Amino acid sequence: MEKKRKGASKPVNNKIDGNKRHTFRAEPAKRAAIGLELAKRLELDSPPNRLFMTALTHPSYLFENPQSGVENNQRLEFLGDAILDFVVAEYLYLNYPERPEGELTKMRAAVVNETTLARTAKQIRLGEELLLGKGEQVSGGRERPSILADAWEAVVGAIYLQYGLQEARRVILTLLKSEITEVAQGNYGDYKTMLQEKAQREETEVSYRILAEDGPDHNKRFTAGVYLQGSLKGKGVGRTKKEAEQRAAQQVLEELGGGEPWLRPELSPFS
Repeated sequence: MEKKRKGASKPVNNKIDGNKRHTFRAEPAKRAAIGLELAKRLELDSPPNRLFMTALTHPSYLFENPQSGVENNQRLEFLGDAILDFVVAEYLYLNYPERPEGELTKMRAAVVNETTLARTAKQIRLGEELLLGKGEQVSGGRERPSILADAWEAVVGAIYLQYGLQEARRVILTLLKSEITEVAQGNYGDYKTMLQEKAQREETEVSYRILAEDGPDHNKRFTAGVYLQGSLKGKGVGRTKKEAEQRAAQQVLEELGGGEPWLRPELSPFS
């Protein structure tokens, strides 16, 4: 009986081998489709490259899929944040030459913040495109403001790297110009001052407390609470303590009738 030679190859199961090859061929196509619809909504000329997939990959996806070979969006978020600041600052400088530096800074802060960026992300349905971990998906991650704002910054970074500054500027200003116009008319989003003035008329004490701090040092998230007469009335989240307090005051004003005076005691949130 003839002995089998060492190292002789085993028969190949063509069916199984063919299925594996099909799987590997399909994966790049699936990845290429990520961000394609978003790019169309943003009216970008050519299909997005792999940077769009990176921009839409939340860290939770990578945590649950460590072998996926993709990068999360935090580095692009860092880049996009700087580009947003620059483009908005440039626009304000060129279009409002009569405004002093301090006012321009205040205007930019009122435009480039988590609340505005998350609202913009929802307008372009960015949440639909995100790659999230299962836990983040079931907990409402596609609608979470912090995730949407971060992803939008990352997308801006990807647009800049693939399409250039001119296209990044076009997209940013198309989506944020209405916010800039509102701010230029005097609505700076200084909700703490607005709430304080209203509280003074009601002879009510207003105070703020930082309720939580989350995230690494380079990307902190603060949760602030606003208290009226010692009672918690609203919460807000921001990248700085001041922004979180502004968002908390905004919540009170918007949910409890911030735009109109409380002429009747029974309508006042301070009662």
